[in-house]
Amino acid sequence: MIPGSMYGVSVRMAAHWLFLGFMLLIFGGKTETSLSVKEKLKNEVISSHRDLAPDFKEKYFKQVLDHFNYNSLGNGTYDQRYLITDQYWKKGNGPIFFYTGNEGDIWEFARNSGFITELAAVQGALVIFAEHRYYGKSLPFGKDSFNIPEVGLLTVEQALADYAVLITELKKELGAQKCPVIVFGGSYGGMLSVYMRIRYPNIVTGALAASAPILSTAGLGDSRQFFRDVTSDFERIDPACRDAVQGAFQKLNTLAQQKDYRRIQSAFSLCKTPSTPKDIHQLNGLLRNAFTMMAMLDYPYSTHFMGSMPAFPVKVACETMLNGTDLMSALRDTVGIVYNSTGQLTCYDLYSLYVECADPTGCGLGFDSYAWDYQACTEIEMCYESNNVTDMFLPMTFTEQQREQYCSKRWGVVPRPGWLKTQFWGDDLSTASNIIFSNGDLDPWANGGIRKSLSPSLIAIDIPEGAHHLDLRESNPNDPESVIVARKKESEIIAQWVKAAMESL
Repeated sequence: MIPGSMYGVSVRMAAHWLFLGFMLLIFGGKTETSLSVKEKLKNEVISSHRDLAPDFKEKYFKQVLDHFNYNSLGNGTYDQRYLITDQYWKKGNGPIFFYTGNEGDIWEFARNSGFITELAAVQGALVIFAEHRYYGKSLPFGKDSFNIPEVGLLTVEQALADYAVLITELKKELGAQKCPVIVFGGSYGGMLSVYMRIRYPNIVTGALAASAPILSTAGLGDSRQFFRDVTSDFERIDPACRDAVQGAFQKLNTLAQQKDYRRIQSAFSLCKTPSTPKDIHQLNGLLRNAFTMMAMLDYPYSTHFMGSMPAFPVKVACETMLNGTDLMSALRDTVGIVYNSTGQLTCYDLYSLYVECADPTGCGLGFDSYAWDYQACTEIEMCYESNNVTDMFLPMTFTEQQREQYCSKRWGVVPRPGWLKTQFWGDDLSTASNIIFSNGDLDPWANGGIRKSLSPSLIAIDIPEGAHHLDLRESNPNDPESVIVARKKESEIIAQWVKAAMESL
């Protein structure tokens, strides 16, 4: 659990320093003196806000199992987990900041989305992080949740309805009926924030969708875009880095064609000698997935989110690739940044470190991976491919036909291409309102989302030095100026939404 606060400054002082720091950062001059002041204030703001650690309480809500069918399960319920803190709330009239939980344990997102609680301290907000059904501890049927047909209640629509009911009931319980609700989310959670504003505008005043690939996951993107952008991150460090990675994969391919499996095992320190094309395919997926993770989590400081990463992992990876004694061992050591961060593994188990699924960018491990795999087999479209021409990886296709074959065998379902586009407006969002779409140029998901503002209230914010939803993370001394600017703009827009909502009452 996140520890309670032991702070020596008041919330009012924290707010003062935050906005003073922001103003100096944005409008300060370019002289050496102003830059040093800028840096000093930035660090003071961060220090004070780290003292304002939120004291989340873990609770459970009796949630309806099936919101859309009265006959199948009657009014059956399950326990949906959520985290809540009223530590900063101006009770009864401060806004509600609600995180639309995504594909994992809700504590992970609460611990890695500190900007929300920093902003809550300034704007006097109640903060709620809600766990998505079928993830973490919010399992509708316990250990049987991933049986067929029980898994069938895992849909975007059911999850949104969960959030709508939870918000409505908690507002009643807490006497917060007049409090505007702003939803936040990163990645898939960001998609859900967009969908909440579209589907339930009577409940949600506005949405901050960070790194939300709402176009590519609705089948509206280029299937080559994702791995092309992963490659670009490494090429940005040094074109020789891309060439080295590509060369290592090509050497691996040559050995595989020669069926020199023992040499492959030795080169990559595999626990077992590969013996079939299936094993080689699995190895290629495991290797490619490591580069995906480093590109997504290319933060300017070390993190423990979805694994442990050093600061600037893409730069570290390129240094490892270019300083290796040979390409194959260099590739092994490079993926070890992801799979062997502790250095304790003596060999790599192909099938336990990485599980192939309906998402070519990876589903993770454990029950959460089952849930995401099912979603990628139904509503979320993830037909991305690498081709060794526009990217540095070996050709690995994942076509609609391959997806259909896999999903039919694994889950007994046939995907419905285009369903998210039909349900949630696709790329025709111009009549929506009050949504911020933030994206970082270092994030391979960015170009699958909204990169240009669509109207005065559908605002795209670009973060040139940002990786995957960096703006949702807590302030850090190593933050690039671009994310500080982005957070300031986000906070101003949200404050305007809240003010307008309160004035309309």
